Amino acid sequence: SLAGRYRPAVLGARLPSHPWKKPCNMSNLLDELVRSQKRGESRGIPSICSAHPWVLKVALRGAGPVLVESTCNQVNQYGGYTGMTPLDFVGFVYKIAEQNKFPTEQLLLGGDHLGPSPWQEEPAASAMSKAAGMVSSYVRAGFTKIHLDTSMRLADDPPGALDSQVSARRAAELAVLAEESIPDPAAAPRYVIGTEVPIPGGSQEQAGSVTVTSVETARATMELMHAAFLELGLRSAWERVIAMVVQPGVEFGDGFLLDYLPEAARPLVSFSEGIPFVYEAHSTDYQSRASLRSLVRDHFAILKVGPALTYAYREAVFALAGIESHLIAAGQHSNVVAVLEQAMLSHPEHWRKYYQGSPEEQAFARKFSLSDRIRYYWQDPAVQAALGKLLSNLDKVAIPTSLLSQVVPWGFNHIQAGKSLNNPADIIDASIQRVLEDYQVACTPD
Repeated sequence: SLAGRYRPAVLGARLPSHPWKKPCNMSNLLDELVRSQKRGESRGIPSICSAHPWVLKVALRGAGPVLVESTCNQVNQYGGYTGMTPLDFVGFVYKIAEQNKFPTEQLLLGGDHLGPSPWQEEPAASAMSKAAGMVSSYVRAGFTKIHLDTSMRLADDPPGALDSQVSARRAAELAVLAEESIPDPAAAPRYVIGTEVPIPGGSQEQAGSVTVTSVETARATMELMHAAFLELGLRSAWERVIAMVVQPGVEFGDGFLLDYLPEAARPLVSFSEGIPFVYEAHSTDYQSRASLRSLVRDHFAILKVGPALTYAYREAVFALAGIESHLIAAGQHSNVVAVLEQAMLSHPEHWRKYYQGSPEEQAFARKFSLSDRIRYYWQDPAVQAALGKLLSNLDKVAIPTSLLSQVVPWGFNHIQAGKSLNNPADIIDASIQRVLEDYQVACTPD
């Protein structure tokens, strides 16, 4: 089998030692989440899909549990666009957790869209071999939640959509490698199957092109995956499938947002009540708290959120730049917005194929698109220097409440509620926390 050809390449090397302890086995939390849903409880968990250190700092505060996930493009055995391998990401997240005194036994790590997506331009043998290496490196690094995604056509596949049986077989082959890479049998991974979603980070399609997954499609996905797992001797792994990704009808793009409509998803809800796992909902960013609660009630127990968190960070930084323009002498301004724009123009690879339209429309999208491609540029050295100057400038002055209310519309109510907004860091923290609170409330039973 293909799995046999991958095996020598991905299992021959040992993982290097790492100064951070391995993630604790939180798989029982995921099992209990499924059991709670099957008991009729409206219980869920947010999935923080971000490698942004400030977002993670805010997420890893207080009590847990917290689920943090990285995607195949962010983190892989070659470094991904973050420059981190799975083991590096473990250390990165654990360092933030320890700095925040977050109980690491409450930290759960997951891998999202693990499959050949980063290597779609390569033939199947090459792309799948690299995907196998990535899945193996995630499991060996201690990631507990593994989403297998082999839905994409590879360079030598026939034209058109990939055959569903081929996709299922490839997912099962990756599961073989995952199972053989488990470092501790007591910490065997839990799997997520299915991929009824666009690429990570929001849709490039128009709002009208998004449809709710049909029960027939969901059933076919489940049955094909089940058969492929059993054919490769993965009965035990199949019993650890906790969720299936389907499209509940929620989506966002550069300038559109589709709210959850429970009535449209009712057939899926009924179907889920007769299967042994729950649903995982992607692209739930920017949904209202009420919509998120409805999703959890309807068995979408794992809610992915990423761009909405970095968008909240961007909003806060832009608000602080507006405050700076009123309180700091012009010659001392950080010019952080202009520095970001220059970084994006100098390195357009992260946004050019995503933002269409006239130069003016592209310029607007670079700053304000809900897809938030600006998130790729915060670690640019020039941007970091400008951001540091912005925070330093505003640390030296008192921000009048009247100005805060003008530039940060929710700021005045925040102060009235007795919450701290004493410095620029507080404003950034609060902006991110407002998004997280919607998810935390939605995922907690009444």
